[in-house]
Amino acid sequence: MTEIVEHPERPYLGIRREITMTTFGLVGDRIGEMIGWLIERGAFPAGAPFFRYDVVDMDNDRLVVQAGVPITQAVEPEGDYFTDALPAGRYATVRHHGHPDGLMAVTAELLSHDLKWDMTQEADGEHWAGRTEHYLTNPMEQPDLNEWDVELQFLVRD
Repeated sequence: MTEIVEHPERPYLGIRREITMTTFGLVGDRIGEMIGWLIERGAFPAGAPFFRYDVVDMDNDRLVVQAGVPITQAVEPEGDYFTDALPAGRYATVRHHGHPDGLMAVTAELLSHDLKWDMTQEADGEHWAGRTEHYLTNPMEQPDLNEWDVELQFLVRD
């Protein structure tokens, strides 16, 4: 069931890559590394890791995606890490229980709602202000992908 939820600005540590659907690991595989990096510095994740979709061009199998880990305290990024914040605002949200392979159908269903997304169509694809997938299940506690919970949050334009 889709809900509209108001979120404050949410700071995070992230990395960004231009990828395809088959090279998603270039960002996804970095989440554990980022969490470890934060813990080494005495900073702990402030919530579930997520993917933030900046640019989506499914016709050409091109995505610009960030992997993010929420933070509550300032950190000085190093290397290809950066800090940013998910924008405050109203988000259309829906939760998916099951294998992440099912997220494409859940995403299509969410996008079918008659809402004004905070997104612009550019020559190189859709540019999103806030389109995220939050991975709520800890894979160390539940390795079975079929038992994972993922929440989609798409920023709605006011």
